[in-house]
Amino acid sequence: MQPRQPVAPQPTASKAGPVTLPNEAMSTETPGALSTLDIRVYYEDTDAAGVVFYANYLKFFERGRTEWLRRLGVNQSDLAVNDQRMFVVKSAQTRYIKPARFDDLLTIRSRITRVGRASIDFAQIATLQDQTLCESTVEVCCVDTHTFRPAGLPQSLRTLLQKVQD
Repeated sequence: MQPRQPVAPQPTASKAGPVTLPNEAMSTETPGALSTLDIRVYYEDTDAAGVVFYANYLKFFERGRTEWLRRLGVNQSDLAVNDQRMFVVKSAQTRYIKPARFDDLLTIRSRITRVGRASIDFAQIATLQDQTLCESTVEVCCVDTHTFRPAGLPQSLRTLLQKVQD
């Protein structure tokens, strides 16, 4: 019998504004509807003023999605070899709110908002001590590794992702 997993706090959304994730998040050890990953800001992540370069938030969000999938038991290398499927970012909308600086310890929070036949939508935020610095919505498309054309998610993966979807 598996231990009971904690229930993740529910994110809020408004039709006019961005999606907001709650400050209380699940442990990074517990896969669920909300995933967290701590990332230290290194010198290489910053510009001459010591502020995180804007494009690096997309890298941080990529790591958040990848590590969450890994904790769910999804190995993307195996997916490419065994199922001839891989993920590509189709679109990303990002809003920068406050700067992060060298040596900050950021928390990347990720959640799935939609699982389609061949795509997954994520809402992600970067926080520093519970202050939102950056937020993004990302649509990831599943493609065939040979043709790079959209391809359906393997059914077992789709079922797994639907279980952790908000």
